[in-house]
Amino acid sequence: MSEEIQLKREVEVTAIPAGTKKRLAVGTAVVVTQDLGGTFTIHATSEGGLFRIEGKDADALGRKVVEAGVVVAGNEVGEEEIWAVLKTCYDPEIPVNIVDLGLIYSMVLKPTEGGGKRAEVKMTLTAPGCGMGPSIAADARQKILSLSGVREAEVDVVWEPAWGPQMITPDGRKKLGMD
Repeated sequence: MSEEIQLKREVEVTAIPAGTKKRLAVGTAVVVTQDLGGTFTIHATSEGGLFRIEGKDADALGRKVVEAGVVVAGNEVGEEEIWAVLKTCYDPEIPVNIVDLGLIYSMVLKPTEGGGKRAEVKMTLTAPGCGMGPSIAADARQKILSLSGVREAEVDVVWEPAWGPQMITPDGRKKLGMD
């Protein structure tokens, strides 16, 4: 069981699954339920719900900020690096990355005028009503843009085909205890 801690400072959080922003006060009692991909999922006891804290705000939890990402030498970013950085993105309610969950439907890497690359990603969510969709897509876009050589990134949430648990990779199924 996770230990309850007090927030070290006021911090902006994202409600799960609504996706709305809120501020939690210094001293708010929380339990970290997930620490993956450079973000934290917390249960705020007094607030009665789950929230996501961005990695840049790890100090509010008394933790050090750790950048999750992939280092690319020079400007030669390729598909392998894009897929690797997408594997650092997580649905805050599920301890499996969005690639192994089968949420990424396509990824195309194109050259841009003047050099660099443009990544175009089509992804879905496990449920159409998930308010965290924009947050997950923004996290993926930001991490793609952090790669040297990537000048543009577009991450679109699509609903066709509908996602189902059969889309989870063998690694994802193992992590979820499905096999």
